[in-house]
Amino acid sequence: MATKKKSKINKDGLDPQLIKDIEELEAIKMTDSAEAVKEKLAKQASVINRLYTTDAFMNKMARTGFGQPNLAEGAEYPMTRLTKNYTLFNSMYRGSWIVRKIVDTFPADMLKNWITINSSIEPMALQKIEKTIRYTKVKEKLKQGLQWGRLYGGAAALILIEGQDEQLDQPLDLDSIVPDSFKGLLVFDRWSGIVPDSELITDISDPDFGLPKYYTINSANTQSNAFVQERNNFKVHHSRILRFTGRELPYWEKIQEMYWGESEVEIAYEEIKKRDNTSANLATMIFLANIRVLKMNDLGQLLGSASKTAQENLYNVLEAQNHLMSNMGIYVMDKEDDFAIHNYTFSGLDELYQSFMLDIAGACEMPVTKLFGREPSGWNSTGESDLVQYYDTVAEKQEMYLMPLLDKLLPVVCMSSIGAVPDNFEWQFNPIRQVSAKDRADLAQSLIQPVLEAFNAGLINKEIALKELKQQSETTGLWTSIDDEYIKKVMSEENAEEEVYSDEDQKVLQSQLEEGDNINNRKDKVDAPEGQPDGSDEVQDDGELDDYEVIDSITNMLGNLK
Repeated sequence: MATKKKSKINKDGLDPQLIKDIEELEAIKMTDSAEAVKEKLAKQASVINRLYTTDAFMNKMARTGFGQPNLAEGAEYPMTRLTKNYTLFNSMYRGSWIVRKIVDTFPADMLKNWITINSSIEPMALQKIEKTIRYTKVKEKLKQGLQWGRLYGGAAALILIEGQDEQLDQPLDLDSIVPDSFKGLLVFDRWSGIVPDSELITDISDPDFGLPKYYTINSANTQSNAFVQERNNFKVHHSRILRFTGRELPYWEKIQEMYWGESEVEIAYEEIKKRDNTSANLATMIFLANIRVLKMNDLGQLLGSASKTAQENLYNVLEAQNHLMSNMGIYVMDKEDDFAIHNYTFSGLDELYQSFMLDIAGACEMPVTKLFGREPSGWNSTGESDLVQYYDTVAEKQEMYLMPLLDKLLPVVCMSSIGAVPDNFEWQFNPIRQVSAKDRADLAQSLIQPVLEAFNAGLINKEIALKELKQQSETTGLWTSIDDEYIKKVMSEENAEEEVYSDEDQKVLQSQLEEGDNINNRKDKVDAPEGQPDGSDEVQDDGELDDYEVIDSITNMLGNLK
């Protein structure tokens, strides 16, 4: 019979009966008998179950539902906090190719196509910025930080500014950055000597509000870097630090992790164990695909009652037979003995193995085709939807994890490269997926057609049409040479061609047009064609000008006006 537990709640939101049962609970004493301890534990368990839920389904007869004795209710989710197991994750990263792909794939794709600076910066200044990024290996250091953040749950990078060694505990002032003083990033994982302080940022206008204000770098635990070794323990202000964190955690768990995040490996840890165990078992079963069985009369008696010498002789005979057995060998046995081979079938194991692969892919937010490098399976399956979903996830991670880092770092690079941060400094991520030339051309054709139709219909002018093409360049990669200066130049030339005539100029134009009408009305005689007898009918025109004469007439009139 299915029942539903319901409780009457008083005005304070408490169940009076539950409160009474809690008050009546007896403490377990050292002098209690085993039966008394068992009874008290049962009462405590009953009360605890009611504390966890006041409304749940259960079926006592079928032993299903909340708190019933069945296999499903026996499952638990203990708090493990594997992210703190530094040795385990090091071993898994070094020895498991799946773990390495989980950690490395997203950072590589997040930085693969880099960014585009959209601000109106001179080409030479833009080249200086790009040279600084390339010379200081910014992309490589960002990738390392993202990798260690995903592996260990947290990492950090110190922004190195030449000449500010004694100011590391002070906020980073952009105006204090002199040209060519940015020297790159020094990356630490959370176990390599960088420790967040307990003092938090209280300024709500700070993007890092609620995070540690300072970080202590300890040279005894960190990497052997000359910059760190010379300074021993030193404090660094948070404005000089780039944080790389793993998965976000609730508040109290974040405090447990010292304001870092959760490792990506911890999330997929159980699924990886299942897959590795399954793979190892499948490999072992291959050796048991053919099981050879030898049946011998009185074998039990021979092993039980025979002398040690006889048993050794039997072992030697069996070992020799096993050694001689092959496709071209022979097997000798008594006529009353029997020999058989049992074959093992592997049907269904492939589907079982693939299910574990799907679980890992789901845990690490990556399609199977990307994580395991497998071709899509199924009729008409191209894997396109999997890749679209994956690239959407990469774009999401770019905005969540990478964009705040670049917003802090790029102004430093600009100050060091060109001595200033442009007022309209803007940047954006380049498209993650590379589009083929054919697809790009088809996309450009479909986007430009509405613009041309609107322009030909007179709904928009040339300036708006050019601006639309310029905006499309970000999507199609075409029309990149159309910039604001080019549009301004084209429109100024077009306006110069449209002359504004005075009253006197209009009178001259009117007289020229009237003269052109008189020309249209004249009729010139044309000489008779060769071979035509004299006195024949004269060929006369129709009194109208052909197209060439009209063009010449208008051209001459416009020339006279100029």
